[in-house]
Amino acid sequence: MIDLYTFTTPNGRKASIMLEEVELPYNVHKIDITKQEQFAPEYIAINPNSKIPAIVDQETDIKVFESGAILIYLAEKTAKLLPTDKKDRFQVLEWLMFQMAGVGPMFGQLNHFKRFAPEKIPYAIERYEKETLRIYSVLDQQLANNEFICGDYSIADVATYPWMAIYQMQGLTLDNHPNLKRWVETVGQRPAVQRGMLVP
Repeated sequence: MIDLYTFTTPNGRKASIMLEEVELPYNVHKIDITKQEQFAPEYIAINPNSKIPAIVDQETDIKVFESGAILIYLAEKTAKLLPTDKKDRFQVLEWLMFQMAGVGPMFGQLNHFKRFAPEKIPYAIERYEKETLRIYSVLDQQLANNEFICGDYSIADVATYPWMAIYQMQGLTLDNHPNLKRWVETVGQRPAVQRGMLVP
């Protein structure tokens, strides 16, 4: 049994989608970041960085925070969605790191400045929207000859999908990125993804 500490954010949904995909039983513990619950001492004991998601594996008593690390841990635990062949494995890890270093931070900043910032700063919105669209192009090119990001469905797709799923919320379109649009629609039809997107 896995204890999942999460909230309704793209990063949180990476973990719930992964748990659904690998079919591990899990308990959901909602950490409401709008109420600062991530700063509670009992949660800091699990994740010293006070972010979601985090997991605790009851079988091994291993605690894991950072969404990318969680995906790798669950993939290795179940031998699913992360290739063992060295070349293929590192391609998946490359694109996982691309999501963590590029997709998440850039899309997150665009979301903040475009939707939540108390003051609309045109420079910030333009900067992060331009970078988001550049990332769209990188993904679209990668998907031109691949059904999924690394050919076969993997943790790279699990990590990237929840961030891509919010494109309309950010006032963007995928019409100029047909391969990416096809991928978003394909991944979004997976039952495990649909279930994971509803957690918590």
